[in-house]
Amino acid sequence: MKDEVIKAVRKALESLGVTNIPDIEVDIPKDEAHGDAATTIALNLAKPLKKAPKIIAGEIIAKIKETPNPFLKIEAAGAGFINFTYRNDYYHGKLGQLLEKEHDFFRADIGEGKKVQVEFVSANPTGPLHIGHGRGAAVGNALCNLLRSAGYEVEREFYVNDAGMQIKLLGLSVYTSYQQMLGNDMPFPENGYKGDYVKDISVEMKDEAGDKYHNIPFEGCGDVFTAFAYKKMLAALSRDLSQFGIGFDRWQSEKELYDKGAVKDALEHLKKNGLAYEKDGALWFRSTEFGDDKDRVVVKNDGEFTYFASDIAYHKEKLDRGFDTIIDIWGADHHGYIPRIRAVLKAFGLSEEKFKVILVQIVSLLREGKPVQMSKRSGEFITLREVMDEVGADIAKFIFLTRRSDSHLDFDIEVAKRESSENPVFYVQYAFARISSIFRQAVERKIINIEHKINPPIRPLEKGGKGGFESIHDIDLTLLKEGDEIALVKKMLLYTLVFDGAVTALEPHRITYYLQELARLFHSYYNRHRVLSDDMDITTARLALCKAVQIVLEEGLNILGVKAPERM
Repeated sequence: MKDEVIKAVRKALESLGVTNIPDIEVDIPKDEAHGDAATTIALNLAKPLKKAPKIIAGEIIAKIKETPNPFLKIEAAGAGFINFTYRNDYYHGKLGQLLEKEHDFFRADIGEGKKVQVEFVSANPTGPLHIGHGRGAAVGNALCNLLRSAGYEVEREFYVNDAGMQIKLLGLSVYTSYQQMLGNDMPFPENGYKGDYVKDISVEMKDEAGDKYHNIPFEGCGDVFTAFAYKKMLAALSRDLSQFGIGFDRWQSEKELYDKGAVKDALEHLKKNGLAYEKDGALWFRSTEFGDDKDRVVVKNDGEFTYFASDIAYHKEKLDRGFDTIIDIWGADHHGYIPRIRAVLKAFGLSEEKFKVILVQIVSLLREGKPVQMSKRSGEFITLREVMDEVGADIAKFIFLTRRSDSHLDFDIEVAKRESSENPVFYVQYAFARISSIFRQAVERKIINIEHKINPPIRPLEKGGKGGFESIHDIDLTLLKEGDEIALVKKMLLYTLVFDGAVTALEPHRITYYLQELARLFHSYYNRHRVLSDDMDITTARLALCKAVQIVLEEGLNILGVKAPERM
């Protein structure tokens, strides 16, 4: 829709002898009284052309009207806006193209094959995933789907924090639980990991090792318990993510970065270039030279590496792998970490523009508006597994994507389980399922002679002396004249603009908003008009319209990683 306006305006300006034409910005007005599209180009040209915007707008409009165009009305408004309203035949033609090309209608090569790495979730393998991890997983997955659909080469990565004290503490927690099961009155570590999952792992350890480690000090068997607990927790994380519909191309181990010397090499590089220094027995990175508010410790005075040390090596290594862009999805509490990583990239002479961060705010879990109590499973938070078991993965993913990722989200379990318009997931999926039901009815009534599939061709049987047809070109889409019908077509064509905006802003929740609006328009249309009737021509035109809505709904749901069900 924007392209048609840009093309017409550019051609008009060229015929008016205007050179150095600036970018022609086109907006879609929220108020239908302002047309289907609008541009402020006349305002932008007022100064260089030394004319009033209204005069420039009038000249552009006159030139466009001299040549064939798809517009019903072109009007100057306000101080120099130009509003465009398309003819219905333009919408009918675009609808026909959508039906003919189906999902290919929306394919755009915005990314041109550029390589993007998205690192998300990256939860410490010391406890089960909580609902905050779930929201980050939904955002990361949808973003990857969005970028891949836009023509980027996308790699999904999970960074495993498997080095450092937190993993040892997990091992110690399991070890202590194991000793307690064997009757050893051992106090639980003050900062140990609590929750049923620790007991479960210690039971598995006892089943496997029996009392082999009874009364053996942790120093003598800690590596065994730590490795066992880590392996079990990582498998549990992977299993929960898989059942949530989330997969990764690469699991990058933090420990591996140390083992292959990447951390040591990165720090040596900083020291060699005068960007790291000794102070109070610790090694510091001169991050203030690159915009950070203070220098950062990378090796503590006891010789222990900080988490930041491995993050330095990790982010350098990511860009060394040849990605054009690396995107980290972090919890909102990591906001202050952004300037540190930017400082790292600058220190290594890498482009900070290639590094982007998406922050994910916390989720408050409610039940009928009241906060849900803490989980016995984790000991301190609600797990993603518990939410999936109660409402399902699709519902959880969709609701996680109903707001901007950096906005707080209230997730009411009871609302999520209702089959009503209150439930945004149900409302959208039901629109797809309702259309599937319409096609099944059409088969039963022998209006079409094929069994309904996701993307069926529409081929009516001979009826009342009329022959069937083999392609969309045989359907008279001009019969779609109702305001509700044209509004549906307009909304479907806007998907491309919403998609482009979501890609540019890295905001997959825009697709969620759009799908809810499209579903609302369809349900309203369905309640007002009969799709299947004795008038075969109108019936087939409306079936075509419904099929187009279904294609767009499926396209958007695929981006979100949510199923498009034929029955509900």
